[in-house]
Amino acid sequence: MAGLQKIFIILLVLVLVLLALVFSLNNQMAVSLNFLLFETQPHGVAVWIIMSFIIGALVGVLMTVLATVRNSVSRRTLEKRLNRAEQALEKSRAQTDRTL
Repeated sequence: MAGLQKIFIILLVLVLVLLALVFSLNNQMAVSLNFLLFETQPHGVAVWIIMSFIIGALVGVLMTVLATVRNSVSRRTLEKRLNRAEQALEKSRAQTDRTL
């Protein structure tokens, strides 16, 4: 089953690469992007779209990594607090048992 899933993923990636190639071949018109302070060199429309897709994917991966690190740090902090609370509870129970 894992082998079939691998083959499916490889085929999907190949289809996406083929679609990107066809898209870039059909969109050869050169355009330049004008930002507030500067203007870029003219490149094909497909180049700009593919670059924006790649930059968006990288930003998404970066945000996911940052959220994962933040959750990991939060989890470790909460585990430490839980351990301290459990130790305090055990200590309290031990003192209660001694007084009875």
